[in-house]
Amino acid sequence: MDDQTLRDEEESLRQQIAQLSNQQKQYYYELETQRIKDPDTYAVLNYFFVTGLHHFYLGKNMQGAIDLIILALGILTIEYYGWVLIILISLYELPQLFRSQSIVHKYNNDMMRMTLAEVTHRPVF
Repeated sequence: MDDQTLRDEEESLRQQIAQLSNQQKQYYYELETQRIKDPDTYAVLNYFFVTGLHHFYLGKNMQGAIDLIILALGILTIEYYGWVLIILISLYELPQLFRSQSIVHKYNNDMMRMTLAEVTHRPVF
C-alpha cells in the first residue's frame, strides 16, 4: 500500500472513532494505547538486529523465529559458508528497514480497525 492510501484509511478510521459515544471512545483509546506500535522502534530493531526482533515486535512470531534460526545457523556455520546465510537474511530484511514507516502504519491501521470493531460490538453498560 502506498503512503497516501494508508493516510486516507487512517483518516476514515479516525472519523468512525469520532462518532463513538464518550464511553466507547474512552474504551477505544485504552485499547489503542496498548496495541499501537512505534515505527521508529520497529526500524531500530530491524537496523541493529537482523535477528528478526522487529517481527516479534509486531506479533509475527513465526517470521521472527525463522529469522533467528537462519541467523543462528549462519553464525554456527560461519567457517563453512555460514556468512552466506547471514548475507542472505540481511538482504531479505533490508527492504523492510526502508519501508518500516509504511509497514507499521499498515499494522497500526489494522489494529485500529480491529479495536474499533471490538468496541462497537461490545455491550454498553
